[in-house]
Amino acid sequence: MELTGIHFLVSYQCTYECDHCFVWGSPFAQGGVLTLAQIHNILRQAKELGTVTEVYFEGGEPFLFYPVLVEAVWEAEALGFEVGIVSNAYWATSVEDAMLWLRPLAGHLVDLSLSADLFHGDEVLTRQVLNSKEAGRRLGIPTGYITIERPDVCETGPAAKGAPVTGSQVKFRGRAVDRLLAHAQRRPWCEFVECPFEDLADPGRVHVDPYGYVHVCQGLTIGNVFRQPLKELATQYDPARHPIIGPLLSGGPVALVNHYDLPHEDRYADACHLCYTTRKTLRPRFPDWLAPGQVYGEGLAW
Repeated sequence: MELTGIHFLVSYQCTYECDHCFVWGSPFAQGGVLTLAQIHNILRQAKELGTVTEVYFEGGEPFLFYPVLVEAVWEAEALGFEVGIVSNAYWATSVEDAMLWLRPLAGHLVDLSLSADLFHGDEVLTRQVLNSKEAGRRLGIPTGYITIERPDVCETGPAAKGAPVTGSQVKFRGRAVDRLLAHAQRRPWCEFVECPFEDLADPGRVHVDPYGYVHVCQGLTIGNVFRQPLKELATQYDPARHPIIGPLLSGGPVALVNHYDLPHEDRYADACHLCYTTRKTLRPRFPDWLAPGQVYGEGLAW
């Protein structure tokens, strides 16, 4: 595996509790927060790899941990990485206030991606999103939108594997499986013979969460950076021998079901729906490869 991107899930905590969230983020999300020391350690490991060029800070909502976020951005940029942030812009109560939040980041970011859709407010472009967009313009911070269409109105197809999401359909994993299936059309389960969204053979970028898990897809891990160095995880990656990724590569979610001879429904909303529900069934058997429980809706406080 030749990693070019590291995306930090700074925390699973968020100011919103969106129906489509892959990782069950919410104000009540259980779990920790990546400390500055931990981020520092992972950044140094990423630098040692020699292939990583891009670092993103995401969540949950990374601005909830603002001083750590700012220091982490500065360090990542000083190490030579291109740095981006994904945020819901809850902090942009006015343009002037948004500039206060963003000014320490000006000159250090190549991208500020803002969640802008009806999962995050009554309008696609909320006042907070517009404020942060204008503040970014004034400060010279490249700013764009991430828009996820509701399943009852979206007819768009998937983006290229591993590509940033700038406008796409709901993927039925995480909270979407509980909240949004009633709005989705379903197709025969036997059609889902590949993963259309992630390049599992050579992921390129991974997500690292507060527990140290290294995700190639949310809840599908290749190890833990707190237990094994990132360089070892990358160089020793053997997708064919991974108990979940191997079957997925051989024939998508259908192959995963067949490999473990699992019961299934006749129809699913998309490949993620079949894959996620199958992985949730398999999680007690493979708790280190299908982790953490947060991403499968386990142990959450409501």
